[in-house]
Amino acid sequence: MSHEVEKMVFAGATPWHGLGTEIDDATNFWDAFKLAGLDWEVETEPLYRKGAADQVVGEEVKAQAAVRTSDDKVLGVVGPRWTPLQNRDAFKVFEPLIDSGDMRLHTAGSLRGGERVWVLCQLGLENTEIVPNDEIAKFALLSNGHDGKLAVHFGFTPIRVVCANTESMARSSKASKLIRIRHHRFVKNNVEKLRDIMNLADQEFEATAEQYRFLASKQINASDLHKYVKIVLDVQQQEDDDLSTRTKNIIGKVEEFFLIGKGNDMPGVNGTYWAAYNGVTEYLNYEKGRTNENRMDSLWFGQNGNLSQKALDTALALAT
Repeated sequence: MSHEVEKMVFAGATPWHGLGTEIDDATNFWDAFKLAGLDWEVETEPLYRKGAADQVVGEEVKAQAAVRTSDDKVLGVVGPRWTPLQNRDAFKVFEPLIDSGDMRLHTAGSLRGGERVWVLCQLGLENTEIVPNDEIAKFALLSNGHDGKLAVHFGFTPIRVVCANTESMARSSKASKLIRIRHHRFVKNNVEKLRDIMNLADQEFEATAEQYRFLASKQINASDLHKYVKIVLDVQQQEDDDLSTRTKNIIGKVEEFFLIGKGNDMPGVNGTYWAAYNGVTEYLNYEKGRTNENRMDSLWFGQNGNLSQKALDTALALAT
């Protein structure tokens, strides 16, 4: 299935993936929402088995079609209890914080022909320092699925400023995992409760920053770096000579990013577990995946995001 962006806008700095159409920082949130192509709704319609030649319709089945009303496009086949969450109802949770100036829109758009939609917002204007000249910016990601496969997702997302790598939250943080809300009849009420979680943003990001600072305080040698990358890739039980050429190339690329990746040669970063972790995240952000759209989708919703979390957990375990 295609991972291509259907439509996308961004405000401020160009995102790491280089996708989307730039809009003015001062653009009203709901105007940006429309420019991102998100101003549409989804309805469910019954499905029927194909009838006999003399029947107009066949027997109704226990499934529904999720249909975009603006163009009658079928976005997915969903269960009988699946309840759509309209884009406007999902993303209005950000509106009070944007209106107050505590949050600003960064990117918004849709993937896979409208099956997945998202809004990514930056929390505050001040970044959090890990070491001198190396900071993380604080973001919140809210996504909604209309294909029956993806729940509503919400999570805090650190982005390393110097290289724009999307990082993972530390496990010690209460918000280390994306919050998932199923599309049942209470979905709208449950999404509205996310405002309470956003009030925890500062303490959650500080807890994660402390873990990053710990990694930056611990040196790693070439042998341990090689061991670390093999554990992340789940090939630690194999001898190097038995590894596939593809796996060897991936290990080599991560080890290269450890040395010369963006920001990894800075004092306080060079030669540390923080550089090792960012060697992995740079590979996931810029190398693993056929296209930028594929990498973005996978970092937020798929395998690359899981690997990033494993890379952080492993670095913390080995550095302790």
